[in-house]
Amino acid sequence: KRGFQLSDVVRLLSRKTAQLCSLDNQKGTLAPDMSAVSVPPPKRLQKPLVVPHRHMFGPGPSNVPPRILEAGANPVIGHMHPEIFEIMNDIKSGIQYLFQTQNNMTLAVSGTGHTAMECAIFNTVEPGDSVLTAVNGIWGERAAEMAERIGARVNSIVTPPGGYFTNAEIEQALLKYRPALFFLAHGESSTGVLHPLDGIGQLCHKYNCLFLVDSVASLGGAPLYMDKQGIDILYTGSQKVLNAPPGTAPISFSERACQKIFNRKSKPVSFFLDLSWLANYWGCDGKASRTYHHTGPVTAFYSLRESLAVLVEEGLENSWDRHQKVAEYFHRGLESMGLKLFKARLPTVTTIVAPRGYNWKDITSYIMKTHNLEISGGLGPSVGLVLRVGLMGRNSSKHSADMVLAALKDALQHCHKSKV
Repeated sequence: KRGFQLSDVVRLLSRKTAQLCSLDNQKGTLAPDMSAVSVPPPKRLQKPLVVPHRHMFGPGPSNVPPRILEAGANPVIGHMHPEIFEIMNDIKSGIQYLFQTQNNMTLAVSGTGHTAMECAIFNTVEPGDSVLTAVNGIWGERAAEMAERIGARVNSIVTPPGGYFTNAEIEQALLKYRPALFFLAHGESSTGVLHPLDGIGQLCHKYNCLFLVDSVASLGGAPLYMDKQGIDILYTGSQKVLNAPPGTAPISFSERACQKIFNRKSKPVSFFLDLSWLANYWGCDGKASRTYHHTGPVTAFYSLRESLAVLVEEGLENSWDRHQKVAEYFHRGLESMGLKLFKARLPTVTTIVAPRGYNWKDITSYIMKTHNLEISGGLGPSVGLVLRVGLMGRNSSKHSADMVLAALKDALQHCHKSKV
């Protein structure tokens, strides 16, 4: 349309382009004081980072206590330094206390809870293995997809959001599908379900199946006993009740799980999450020396160790009790406002039936803008059905509950309500 031939285009894009763009005073020549950089520096990165203070009632990273932040600000030392190994040993013993387990194969994966989920599935499942997932929210769906991606034969038992499974229903599925692995979320944060665990581990073992439990949203906020409840693989995240920054994921494997993992016919699909390497890096394999596998997140290890120390000081049973009492107090406050709770109740994450006539996005946006508090809508199958409020770790207090109650009351008064 403009009369250019292909030869003109080639010339314009390859000869004296700096001059064409009026940049020939800066670029276009390999000479002193001339720029060889073709991509300019981003303007936002020419200023120091300032993150506004915000109360986060999640689910998601809660406010990190100053003590844990200060621990993370310690001088960075080499990831293979003997002092780091001592810190990793402290983390291991802290996780064993948190999980209530004596499993030697206990460590923290470098990554978030999703990384731990993949570590569990990728190490225990081989192509062709049968896997059973309990789906009552988003996490059962995610586990099923991960297993499918590595060639497993996946079956699911499904209940509507907010529901849970009886032991009889689980045993029926175990008998029908004969899985090598059964996945269940203890704290289903998308729907607010705290799933009962008693007796399920014994059922799994009866049918020669490993029991995998996701406790990212529940651990430390609700009673859980890995060894007593027959859990073979258990994992959580650092950023929930532990209140550490996201980036490390505690995980533990029973002896039964290790027997399957270390007698695989094929290597795990992920080198990064290969337990034979991680076991050595974390000193779980009994060998005298540790071999380099990956560069561990040193400052995240500092923070995780300190968060476990904070939990040890409070005591696990005291933490469970505090979360339960604050949840009950918060629930009473919601009901006094005329709001309804969404079925099952997880102490760390409260799901509220989305108020009729309101757009839930208007409510969460108003609260963020006006009160600087972050609550969220549903996730996965609960989208549009609920509002979710996370009161976990240091935010599990009556003061925090009162802040959320006041913000919700204000939002309901000022947000548009449809008459339809």
